[in-house]
Amino acid sequence: MTTLNLPVVVSARTKWIQLFLGLVCMASISSPQYVWTLLTRPLAEKMGVGLAELQVTFSLLIILQTFFSPFQGKLIDRFGPRRLIAIGTLLSGLSWVLASQVANLTGLYLAYGCLGGLGTGIVYVGVVGLMVRWFPQQRGFAAGAVAAGYGMGAILTTFPVANSLAVYGLEHTLWLFGAIFSLVGLLASQGLKAPPEEATAPASRFVAQSSRQYRSGEMLREPLFWLMFAMMAMMSTSGLMVTSQMAIFARDFGIADVVVLGMAALPLALTLDRFTNGLTRPLFGFISDRYGREKTMFIAFALEGGAMTLWLLSRDNALLFVLLSGVVFFGWARSSRCFRQR
Repeated sequence: MTTLNLPVVVSARTKWIQLFLGLVCMASISSPQYVWTLLTRPLAEKMGVGLAELQVTFSLLIILQTFFSPFQGKLIDRFGPRRLIAIGTLLSGLSWVLASQVANLTGLYLAYGCLGGLGTGIVYVGVVGLMVRWFPQQRGFAAGAVAAGYGMGAILTTFPVANSLAVYGLEHTLWLFGAIFSLVGLLASQGLKAPPEEATAPASRFVAQSSRQYRSGEMLREPLFWLMFAMMAMMSTSGLMVTSQMAIFARDFGIADVVVLGMAALPLALTLDRFTNGLTRPLFGFISDRYGREKTMFIAFALEGGAMTLWLLSRDNALLFVLLSGVVFFGWARSSRCFRQR
């Protein structure tokens, strides 16, 4: 008797549930990066340090979040996405809880920078990698959709964190929101699972992607890798500069508290940024699946570069500051997605 192994077809409902849970996990780790700019002044005052010394914390967060991505990916492959993503969400939230108790820069570097960077990196790599396995023929859309959770998650926390800082102070705010982030991320991660290896998907009718798999050594010998590395470094530097210094820019321009559309310019700009930062990821992921990464990158670079130039030329105009900041993040967030999951 011959046994036939029929392919497993995963229901659309299961895939969308996984996408939603991944988005929630990403939202739970977004604030350490995107709300940092609201914490710089109270942290500097508490520790009696200058901005340059304090911003090392943010640099450590980004370095630990990105530099160890290959190693984090290997851990996820070995131990499974649910376990590692759960650990990552706990580390990310714990970084805020511990940061609320530290009294010096070294402690802040270790808690907020190192621990937070490792936690957010594990979750980001794990969730994006898992989602493209659930949506193999819509990789750009799937990766962009969950990345939208990372970009837009801080929409839900920007005003609450700002209000909590004003009413309850730095320590209480960090402790409370850190605990909330850990709990939300941990609960969402428990529903994540890997798709069946036998699962099939319909053939793609859009832009073909290369099926060639490169080893690490082969990749490092490819000139294209180093070109993309340089492009990513330049693009990331400009965007992260804005992310970490947004509040400082607004105060230096003298427009942080100027009322725009009934709200102070700075929190309004931060909220708009989170929205466009999230919106652009699934939108351009959808487009890049159809027309290719190269054309999408050109559009994204042009948007970001043009908006930043106009931003500097009109820095005394609060309304343009708010609107152009949204365009900057619209182009920047899409740029980072183009380098992933090729």
